[in-house]
Amino acid sequence: MSKLWQGMIFLLLVALIAACAAPVAPAPAAPAAGAPEAEAGGVALRGMGKSADALMFGTVVKSSAFNWFIRMEEGVKEFAAETGVNAFQQGPSVADAAQQIQVTEDVIAQGVDALLVVPHQVPPMEPVLKKAMDQGIVVVTHEASDVQNAHYDVEAFDNASYGRHIMDEMAACMGEEGQYAVFVGTLTSTTHNEWVDAAVAHQQETYPNMELVGSKNESNDTTERAYELTKELLKTYPNLKGIQGSAAGDVVGAGQAIEEAGLQDAICVYGTSIPSYAGELLTTGAVDKAFAWDPAMAGKAMNVVAQKMLAGEEIADGMDLGVPGYENIRIDGKVIYGNAWIDMTAENMDQYPF
Repeated sequence: MSKLWQGMIFLLLVALIAACAAPVAPAPAAPAAGAPEAEAGGVALRGMGKSADALMFGTVVKSSAFNWFIRMEEGVKEFAAETGVNAFQQGPSVADAAQQIQVTEDVIAQGVDALLVVPHQVPPMEPVLKKAMDQGIVVVTHEASDVQNAHYDVEAFDNASYGRHIMDEMAACMGEEGQYAVFVGTLTSTTHNEWVDAAVAHQQETYPNMELVGSKNESNDTTERAYELTKELLKTYPNLKGIQGSAAGDVVGAGQAIEEAGLQDAICVYGTSIPSYAGELLTTGAVDKAFAWDPAMAGKAMNVVAQKMLAGEEIADGMDLGVPGYENIRIDGKVIYGNAWIDMTAENMDQYPF
């Protein structure tokens, strides 16, 4: 045998002996009993173990110019003051999906530990929410019960129950008969469509003498568009007796058009809004009743959920989040439901200064 082959065989034997003698690495230690879970969806959460004053939470809303979200920011600031978390709110100047996505990207780039989002439209927002989750950011949404890329979605109440409630109120005003129309902010706005779909189904089952006219009217979350669409409806359906709105400006635009036509006593206008938008029209009767939840408390509740997750607390049925309207939450999958809706009329709207 040549010296070359002898040398190669010798080296091979040395390698085999070294491999057999190598110590076996010990198995990783199991986590201590009761230790908080440091992952969600298989991704380590970057904020786990941090003190409150070291955490940064960013809330992104549909538009920073809307009174609704100006009020929501009060809840975010209240949360920050009570907990010491660096919590802030941002949003585009107008309700626009592309602009909201850019704001969200900017908030992620700031290194937040939690991202709280009220999506203008859920489907376009999904990729950026996934990006946040992949980076270990806690993601909590609001008004997005069908969202895929979030740890939790916080809803002020069960959306179907809310839609049926509004229909019951409008049906009573209409004498349970006649034609009515419905509005949504956009056809991809999850909560708006859930409210309206439940309301219409409830009407068809409970109030057979009422008739939905046309399809869903899409206001694009603007009072101006709701006003123009209502003027068209009044021409097309001269016997119209009711309008149900979803975006905060829907009943405002509808009420303005109805008041302009002198029909405030003939048409029942019911839907989601707040006194700072609809108060004057509630006083004149052009809007009969507004329904809402306090956006400040919704904003605060989202942040509380994120903080509890990072503290290793389980979010469970019956939990009290310590926020009015969310003292006894119900959980369905990743959706958290509160009991926070309020009915507002000309008589009681002063109780709700937002």
